Amino acid sequence: MKQRFQQQWLKLSTKLDGMTLRERVMIFGTVVAGMLFLIYVVSVQPLLSRQKVLNQQIKTQQKQIAGIEMDIAARAQGFVLDPDAETRARLKTVRQEIDTTSAGLLAVQKGLVAPDKIAPLLGHLLRGNGKLKLISLKTLPVTGLNEAAHAKAQTARPKAEVAQQKAEAAAAAVVAAAASGIVGKPKTVVQVKPRELLYRHGVEIVLQGTYLDMISYMDALEALPLQLFWGKAQLDAQQYPNSRLTLTLYTLSLDQKWMKL
Repeated sequence: MKQRFQQQWLKLSTKLDGMTLRERVMIFGTVVAGMLFLIYVVSVQPLLSRQKVLNQQIKTQQKQIAGIEMDIAARAQGFVLDPDAETRARLKTVRQEIDTTSAGLLAVQKGLVAPDKIAPLLGHLLRGNGKLKLISLKTLPVTGLNEAAHAKAQTARPKAEVAQQKAEAAAAAVVAAAASGIVGKPKTVVQVKPRELLYRHGVEIVLQGTYLDMISYMDALEALPLQLFWGKAQLDAQQYPNSRLTLTLYTLSLDQKWMKL
């Protein structure tokens, strides 16, 4: 075996000695390349494959860490946020609406006659028309706009309809009390009235004079730079030519105080 190997080696050496320098270089390069390839396959390639797997694991772990950090940040933000933030925002919106409404009401009030100025104003117009005689001037009860509108609506409804609704409400209360085991008079349901924003101040003035003088007086009222609301006008011409005119006039105010006559 050893002799055979030596013979093969001598044969190869003789063959190499017979080759040119270029052929020897090419063979040497081929041998070196083969050895390098074997080294790559045996040692380098497994390391590269292992590195690729490790890189994938690192990317996966980085994604998991990022998700955990986002979860922690979200939980931390939940502890930092004010639980009443939504309520505060709503309250702020309501306050802004109230301020806007108040500003609008003040603008409306500026264009109206102040309640305590109605009597002097009517007296001034009456002195400007010396032919009219003042019979009486009295204030009317102060009412809120909501209250006045409700009273007007109740007056316009038929009495039978109102009575029927009251009876139905009473019957429903009795049935509810019986169903809950309560015997006796049903409890009265308390209705909360809406807050009044404007109040209606009214006066009733009775004048005596001729028809033309009364027309002139009403024209003067309508020509005022500040506004008054007309309630009703009633003319009594039984004592012609001296007729009687009953006027009901109103103004609006944010204040519920009575007018001073």
